[in-house]
Amino acid sequence: MTILLFLIPISLILLGIAVLVFVWAVRNGQFEDLDTPALDILRDEPPAPPASRTDDDRRGGSDHAG
Repeated sequence: MTILLFLIPISLILLGIAVLVFVWAVRNGQFEDLDTPALDILRDEPPAPPASRTDDDRRGGSDHAG
């Protein structure tokens, strides 16, 4: 039972830290726009430019024998 004298204050300290972190997140705008990040994956991006050809590709391949 004496462990409760240790665990209860520790849990209250952790609760206080969690509340402070939550208040900090709300004040810094972490919860202002919850919909846009979920929709970002659906937006089309312009296609990537084609990769430039290397000297090996222009010569017809690599130096593999065979």
